[in-house]
Amino acid sequence: MPSPTPDTIPTTVGESAGLLGRLAGEARPAGDDRAAGPSEIAVRLSEVSVTFGGHPAVRHVTLDLPARQVTALVGPSGCGKTTLLRAVNRMHDETGATLSGTIHLGELDVYGPETRPELVRSRIGMVFQRPNPFPTMSIFDNVVSGLRFNGIRNRALLAEAAEAALVQAALWDIVKDRLQHSALELSGGQQQRLCIARALAVEPEVLLMDEPCSALDPIATGKIEALISELRSEITIVLVTHNMFQAARVSDLTGVFLLDEDRVGELVEVGPTAEVFSSPRDPRTLEYVTGHIG
Repeated sequence: MPSPTPDTIPTTVGESAGLLGRLAGEARPAGDDRAAGPSEIAVRLSEVSVTFGGHPAVRHVTLDLPARQVTALVGPSGCGKTTLLRAVNRMHDETGATLSGTIHLGELDVYGPETRPELVRSRIGMVFQRPNPFPTMSIFDNVVSGLRFNGIRNRALLAEAAEAALVQAALWDIVKDRLQHSALELSGGQQQRLCIARALAVEPEVLLMDEPCSALDPIATGKIEALISELRSEITIVLVTHNMFQAARVSDLTGVFLLDEDRVGELVEVGPTAEVFSSPRDPRTLEYVTGHIG
């Protein structure tokens, strides 16, 4: 679905909420009611707070991430979206951050004393804000790097996994004849899809995406959004984005983060995307999606 053109940009509070709500409604195919009823929960966060050097960045977040749906996290800069995303994948382990509360991946306690971080990361993939292919590796070696890290050495298995991941990332037809070329020969958008393929190669249950389109042009962004829509039936996706129109186009659920009076991030509302944007329950959500705060 195309982004709003200048003549469709809303000029009133009602128009802003209405346009986002319509985009969210149109983005869901007819008969698609995955966000309407009970769903298997892939990841469950309960009272999660993350603190850096004694200063809380985000606190008391309770959030269920349904399996095989896209959950968008939106909100202004500095309100804890990326901090929370990285907490799910234990990426704060080496930063000195303190986490309280619990995060479960299915039955696995992500921060349990017996849980190894590498096990968590093999089940929860991550794609970052800017494409980050390994510069000294070929396209093929980039895709299978996680599998090799996990001890897989069989060339036939690696080749099969690489092809499957590149097909999923809609990149196979572009690179199949140059798998041994440098990953840096690809365009920015292709590099980002390569990074998605690298994450998919280990067959994760959950894919975390931290503003994956922020460094891309509109055409590359459209391809990434189409890819998210295609992957949503196979994998749980959590998408951090500043672009509310993007959230409206691709997500089933949306969580809105804002800063509280102490300048600490908090989750103020979560629900089906169309409802959050067209008829939010919290007045702060309406103020944010219509541009009055944030």
